[in-house]
Amino acid sequence: MTEHAPTHPGLTLGPVSVATPVALAPMAGITNAAYRRLCLEQMHAQGGTGLFVCEMITSRGLVEGDATTKQMLVFDELEDVRSVQLYGTDPAYVGKATEILCSEYGVAHVDLNFGCPVPKVTRKGGGAALPWKRNLLGEILRAAVSAGERHGVPVTMKTRLGIDADHLTYLDAGRIAEESGAAAIALHGRTALQGYSGTAAWEPIGELVEHVSIPVLGNGDIWEAEDALRMVAETGAAGVVVGRGCLGRPWLFRDLAAAFAGRTVATLPTLGEVSTMMGRHAELLSRDMGEERGCKEFRKHVSWYLKGFSAGGELRHALALVSSLAELDTLLAALDPAEPFPTSVLGAPRGRQGSERKRVVLPDGWLDDADGSGLVMQEDTAEISGG
Repeated sequence: MTEHAPTHPGLTLGPVSVATPVALAPMAGITNAAYRRLCLEQMHAQGGTGLFVCEMITSRGLVEGDATTKQMLVFDELEDVRSVQLYGTDPAYVGKATEILCSEYGVAHVDLNFGCPVPKVTRKGGGAALPWKRNLLGEILRAAVSAGERHGVPVTMKTRLGIDADHLTYLDAGRIAEESGAAAIALHGRTALQGYSGTAAWEPIGELVEHVSIPVLGNGDIWEAEDALRMVAETGAAGVVVGRGCLGRPWLFRDLAAAFAGRTVATLPTLGEVSTMMGRHAELLSRDMGEERGCKEFRKHVSWYLKGFSAGGELRHALALVSSLAELDTLLAALDPAEPFPTSVLGAPRGRQGSERKRVVLPDGWLDDADGSGLVMQEDTAEISGG
């Protein structure tokens, strides 16, 4: 481990301050309390603190008391700063939902999702489609900020470059966020059309930094701690948002905490250490959900944890169908604990990528008017997966 001067002062959003300017991106079906704890433990190992955001929930689902929504709002005792991402297209619902999060769930930071590119979201004018309607964006932000201010809770927003290259929204979104009282804005350097394909553009993040006075967080293609430092250096961003890069690698947050504190730590665990992490992950999921469901939830993580390792296909298949902790222990014991970490996967994309869409699914006539004053789209009560 090499000591250097600290590279960053941390991140402050209103009354919330963290030592490490890093946020775990909310990922549907991934960033539940168990996974957030794993990542927190790794960051704490290097003395860091960051923002670890709960899975995105729908504002209408929360306001109307949807059972699935309530089940998602579980927090670990290790979480000093409870952070939740909220989705909504109706200012009234978003405002009420923010109030509920602050008053009933002890949430200390609310992030609004204006970046989801999933068709089931954009076809209703939500996610990355919504910033095209500038007035509606402002109404939603002001409703949430107003509710948050009553409890001293900062509200931020996450967005993309725009709908496509011909319909960019990020500069307007930044201005509106600042004017509405948002504490920060996070920018993913891809359009909705790109989805998760190709390479994220970091230059627009720097443009947004110059365009607004509130903190800008950069998102997109942060696979290693060095990427985060480079993004901040190249763009002037106040911090970074990490999503797919940490899939199957909770220890990335150890490296990030060290890097921003001026230390060089590159965690390359052996397969034995990875298997220990896998077992702990499944145990935490079982603690929160019960063993049967916890093991089922764990299955999706197997391929990410074992990416690049030489574990055989038959063993991988069995792990991806695991149904109990005892079975998991037996299967993990069959892995070679001494196998070194595969350096070939360092710096490489993880998780979904796919290809650029042919078009973004939008409501009829959505692009005809960029103001959208007073326009309110129908919200879903049920939670949205895959966003």
